[in-house]
Amino acid sequence: MTITLDAITLPDDLIWSDEYNWAPVSQSVKKSLTGALIIEEAVQLKGRKITLKGGEGYAWIDKATLELLRAKLNTPNLTMTLTHNGTAYPVMFDRNGSGGVSARGVYEVSDPDAAHIYSVTLKFIEV
Repeated sequence: MTITLDAITLPDDLIWSDEYNWAPVSQSVKKSLTGALIIEEAVQLKGRKITLKGGEGYAWIDKATLELLRAKLNTPNLTMTLTHNGTAYPVMFDRNGSGGVSARGVYEVSDPDAAHIYSVTLKFIEV
């Protein structure tokens, strides 16, 4: 199924590596001064991490697409629509750690053209 970020078409075989690492309910567990257990739970409205990964042999993007992603990455406070398997998610780049987009050429050349292919990892946070 097609994966898009706004108008940018991404490879449909990107792996959503942390799809099941998020729970829609958060929990806080504390002990009171009397030793009683206080458990609070609430629905998380936003904040889900979405990491899409390509690999050595799959989900490559070309340099032209990578440059489109980089332009979005360089725009502060940008909210985008990520569509994955028919579901739309309002997202921003997750800039903590790796910076949101990391890419490595599938093979190295000194002056890659627009068709040069890259393995990519895209990190988002649902907003």
